[in-house]
Amino acid sequence: MFREMKVSGLTVDPLTNTPIVLLKDLEEKEVVPIWIGFFEASAIATQLEKVQLSRPMTHDLMKNLLDILEITVIKIEVNDLRENTFFAIIHLETQGTTFAIDARPSDSIALALRTAAPIYVHEEVIAKSRKIDLSQHKDGEEVLDELLEGLSSNDFGKYKM
Repeated sequence: MFREMKVSGLTVDPLTNTPIVLLKDLEEKEVVPIWIGFFEASAIATQLEKVQLSRPMTHDLMKNLLDILEITVIKIEVNDLRENTFFAIIHLETQGTTFAIDARPSDSIALALRTAAPIYVHEEVIAKSRKIDLSQHKDGEEVLDELLEGLSSNDFGKYKM
């Protein structure tokens, strides 16, 4: 079963300086942190801030191609979490035909924000995300708890929603 979520904000892992996109369910009870790359964080941030660039970024280009080809992004699903890696599927529709494409969650989220497509996360992924292996960091699961519990709205800076 999937739960609809929204992008709650972007932050940075204080231990690794890696960007994290935070997905929050619509009831604001569950948070799923997904560590992403800097380029993907930039693509998400520019869309959150509604920044108009003089030239299209990759995700803008993807949206433009889909628009020209009359392909609609129906939804994205973060459907799996294996060995600390999240997996996603982009669901598309064109001329009555639907299909699904494997994608990284960060790219899927950047595209969903540009197309106003809903974002869903599988319940199992939500449960697994609470147990992400942070053994390379100090106290494993406690790091995730500290990170999420210690976040305030100020931590999101200009990227909060």
